[in-house]
Amino acid sequence: MKKVMVLKRDNKSIAEKVSAFKKKCKESGLRLTPQRLEIYHELVAVTDHPSVSTLHKRLQKRMPTLSVDTVYRALLTFEQYGLIVRVNTRESQARFEAETKPHDHLICEVCKEIVDVNPGFFAETDVPEEVSQWGMIKTKSVVYYGICNKCLKKEADQEGLKPKTGRMDSESS
Repeated sequence: MKKVMVLKRDNKSIAEKVSAFKKKCKESGLRLTPQRLEIYHELVAVTDHPSVSTLHKRLQKRMPTLSVDTVYRALLTFEQYGLIVRVNTRESQARFEAETKPHDHLICEVCKEIVDVNPGFFAETDVPEEVSQWGMIKTKSVVYYGICNKCLKKEADQEGLKPKTGRMDSESS
């Protein structure tokens, strides 16, 4: 079984990424407010794909007057300009990230952790003809749902059992 290749972040510092963000905003004519800058800075500094409410709670410590609506509108604007990416989950709670390079996601159904992984097989395949006929496809992404090893271990510890492997039932024959 192949090991999952977790997406490697580039070695740019947070300061370099924020500097690139400022430049993109200026080039796009997007007003750079202190709130927008702080929201982006927080998003680029984390890898946990926070929701609007999670991001708001973190930012309120530094910006007590920041509203949830301001965070939401800033994230939507950043998304429209291609500065961030929205990760839709089954729970219908959008999560956000500053990593805009193509990649896939692993989502744990128990703890809701989202992990970035290098694009897999689907990234290298052509879009099926019937999909191409629909219109112009701009991006492709794959989301894998399952249970992470930490949650499997916790479950096994609670049951006093050996942890299950990450293999699918169809692979176990």
